[in-house]
Amino acid sequence: MTADVDRHELRQIIAGLSEGVILVEPDQTIAYANAAALAMHGAESLDEIGATVDAYRERFALRYRNNRQPETYPIERVVAGEQFHDVVVEVRRADRPDMDFVHSLRSLVATDRQGNPSCLALILKDVSDQFEAEERFERTFNANPAPAIITRLSDLRHVKVNAGFLEMSGFTRDDVIGRSVYEVDVLANARNRDLAVARLHEGGTIPQMEACLALPGGGSRFVIVAGQPIEMGDEPCMLFTFADLELRKKAETALRQSEERFAKAFRLTPVPTVLVRAGDMHVTGINEAFSRVFGFGEDGIVGRSVAEAGLWVTEAQRVAFDAALARQGHVLGIEACLRHESGTNLDCLISAERVAINDTDFVLLVLQDITDRKHTERELFDAIETVMADTSWFSRGLIEKLATLRRPGQESADASAPNLTVRERQILNLICSGLDDDAIARKLGLSRNTVRNHGAALYRKLGVHRRTEALVWGRENGFPYPISGN
Repeated sequence: MTADVDRHELRQIIAGLSEGVILVEPDQTIAYANAAALAMHGAESLDEIGATVDAYRERFALRYRNNRQPETYPIERVVAGEQFHDVVVEVRRADRPDMDFVHSLRSLVATDRQGNPSCLALILKDVSDQFEAEERFERTFNANPAPAIITRLSDLRHVKVNAGFLEMSGFTRDDVIGRSVYEVDVLANARNRDLAVARLHEGGTIPQMEACLALPGGGSRFVIVAGQPIEMGDEPCMLFTFADLELRKKAETALRQSEERFAKAFRLTPVPTVLVRAGDMHVTGINEAFSRVFGFGEDGIVGRSVAEAGLWVTEAQRVAFDAALARQGHVLGIEACLRHESGTNLDCLISAERVAINDTDFVLLVLQDITDRKHTERELFDAIETVMADTSWFSRGLIEKLATLRRPGQESADASAPNLTVRERQILNLICSGLDDDAIARKLGLSRNTVRNHGAALYRKLGVHRRTEALVWGRENGFPYPISGN
């Protein structure tokens, strides 16, 4: 009677436990299961579990987490008096294959004073939710294209690796799993390796840092590596994630080589060239040709704006240049007067183009010194002006060449634009016919002073200052050619 009373009291104690408890007898009879144990098998009564261990085997299929079928069920190991704990199995009902559970099991074997088993119990804990979460993590981990490795902190061995890491590194799964963190060194040549190793041993977060992985084929690969502590089944681990730097390194190398070629071409080009920031037009570089032509060294102009350096002679020309650059994004062959370091003025053709260097906008200024050419042109026009006292000997061909030389590439203006009077048109027509002031006066029956007064008014309307310029303007706008000549 005493044993039955003790067993009854024991059942009362375990009935309300959250852990499942199954009591078995040495003869393999299943004597009792509390409500938690029944729920963990999807059962409502002990009959659904089975009256004996053999009946239990028929109704429930067990599989260890490594997919191995157990030769001996944990409940049979309890009957044999074996002590065990933390045995994880998947349990599936044979009559309802859609119902399965994951149990963490341990045994309880109590003996009487003579050492004989007096109480045999299988203690169950439902860890289905935990393992479902781990399975979701496992699927996400494997599907994530970002390379990753999980390392167990207790022995610093890799326990998981995803396809992203295998693809990036060329390792196989067997090359990685079970290897120590020093055999497959994920912190190889890390920029701050000492800090990373210290954090790894502490189980702390490893900040992002560049590293260079040694590949199985003998090469290497630049990566960014970071470590984050995680737990897997209550086991402290470190999740290493990687970002492949190989493409970025190649792009950086190509960019550096391109910039080196640009710097070499910039330095050696024979035409004066200046590099300025687009935002404030401050000079960041000049080439040797610029120093040779304009006299400025780097100390005298680099770090200052073009305006501050006093390169522009005329503020109006600088404003017009800046406006054209802002409007078009480039400038091609604008004539302007620039100042030599000594104060001498130089006639120049200025071209500009926007360029991007290291994601910063710059303007490349190319300055062509045309002072000698302009001086020659001025001398030529002065000589022409000298002989224009008598224009009757100018040939038609010479007038055409003079017009081309005076205003190269300029389109003809509308002859009616200046709003000339009839008398002014007559005088311009006779100038273009090669007559001097005396001849024009006789032709029109006017005094010489009157002809000159009309001529002065004519010059103002045409925007010219000399007879040669009036002659060229008339030639360009359809007034008669000289009568004599070719």
